[in-house]
Amino acid sequence: MTTFDDRERAFETKYARDEEMHFRVTARRNRLLGQWAAEQMKLTAEETDAYAKAVVQADFEEAGDEDVIRKLISDLTAAGVEIDEGAVRLAIDEKTVDARRQLMQSE
Repeated sequence: MTTFDDRERAFETKYARDEEMHFRVTARRNRLLGQWAAEQMKLTAEETDAYAKAVVQADFEEAGDEDVIRKLISDLTAAGVEIDEGAVRLAIDEKTVDARRQLMQSE
């Protein structure tokens, strides 16, 4: 039974580690998205930092990426930036890759 228990603990540990990594990648991605959107809106450095934090916070409203997409489209449109949902989704994909790469390099 010890081997089975060891395997079970190993799977639980891996699952917990994978979930933590997913959370960290998503948070980093959202920060990068906030910086990207702030650049589109031509915000100052201080405004960019605050906006990036606001995008990270927006992701806690509901499960999935729809809350972040809505925020980005709404804010970019309000700032006079012409953008569509497809461009935001493409940015999400690109920033996910960047976030994963950054986290892998930092470990």
